[in-house]
Amino acid sequence: MEAEAYRAYCLQSVAAVYDLVLITSEEPTWEVPYLRDCVVVSDPADQAALSAAGRMLAERHDLAGVFTWTEWYLVAVARLARQLGLPTTAPEAMRACRNKATSRALFARHGVPSATSVSVRTLAEAEEAAQRVGYPLVLKPAAHAASIGVIRADTPDQLTAAFAFADRAAGLGRESTSVLVEEYLDGPEVSVECVSYRGETTVVAVTRKTVSAPPFFEELAHCVDAADPLLDVVTPVARAAIRALGITDGVSHVEMRLVDGRPRLVEVNGRIGGDMIGHLVRLATGVDLPRAAADIACGRAPDLTPTRSSAAAIRLLYPDTSGTLDHLAYEGDRPPWLERIHFQHHVGDDLLLPADGGDMFTARIGYLITTGPAADVAQARAEQALGSVGIHIAPRTADGSTRDRAA
Repeated sequence: MEAEAYRAYCLQSVAAVYDLVLITSEEPTWEVPYLRDCVVVSDPADQAALSAAGRMLAERHDLAGVFTWTEWYLVAVARLARQLGLPTTAPEAMRACRNKATSRALFARHGVPSATSVSVRTLAEAEEAAQRVGYPLVLKPAAHAASIGVIRADTPDQLTAAFAFADRAAGLGRESTSVLVEEYLDGPEVSVECVSYRGETTVVAVTRKTVSAPPFFEELAHCVDAADPLLDVVTPVARAAIRALGITDGVSHVEMRLVDGRPRLVEVNGRIGGDMIGHLVRLATGVDLPRAAADIACGRAPDLTPTRSSAAAIRLLYPDTSGTLDHLAYEGDRPPWLERIHFQHHVGDDLLLPADGGDMFTARIGYLITTGPAADVAQARAEQALGSVGIHIAPRTADGSTRDRAA
């Protein structure tokens, strides 16, 4: 997925205040205007390589802090900060975030409302766990992200294929290669955007989510409203979850579902939320989460004072079928409330939905962001703008040929 389209706002924000040096897996391109220096390593998640790169940069510069917004690097970056004597949440807490089985155990120990969860490695173990958990249930990799490998099974007949789907993704995990068999939390999904500094956590915003129909959990839309009444409902549980995991410093993206109106934890991500959620937070509240993350990494108290009270929404663009993209254009006017529109796939690209073996990287076409005085207005505007996006797919058929379909 295009890093510039989803993370440039982070670099822009931090570079406005700090001199930036970057450790990355490939030669920088769009990042260059924001950087003072850079070291390229083959895999920043490799602790030895990351530590060597960090020491190299520490010899060249007076480093004040280190942080990441990339899920796969959380543990390694926390260890690097420790090695360099810089502020950080403990690496053990980051490992607990990355391993959802560990998270569930800590939530249970500290009385944080979560889901029944059993860690398994084989289909036989999954079948046994399913009898304990009950249907419908969710299977997911213990250490992955972005809803990759997450699937619902409603009956025993669906379990074999669902386990295989989750297990393929779980095999790519670093902190764990296990699959979790979990209770399905039936209710609307939200995320809570939190900032922790020296053990004190502030809830900055709530993000309401729209997810795809079962059995997959692709996120289709997000909306942030500075005046969301759910803030009071979710704040105690989000803080309790962060405390249970041992997170003391940094920005967290806490996912939960509201079951009968009560929050139940899905997971805690020890970084800024993806899908431009940090940008939505700034549009709606004025609070700058990337700047807050950088300040905390440097041992400075972040400024979390809201300067706006409005709403912002993002609509993530997906095809309704796998196939070849043969037309894509925004065909309407650009009203001032359409903050941005981005296409990450192009005519001629093949799109593969999760049902056909793909994921968000192979299926998502792009996104559009809208603003408004309140959530309902921002969301209605997103739907209006979506109506001006022309998408035409030549779907795949059983014999491998294509036929036309417009969206």
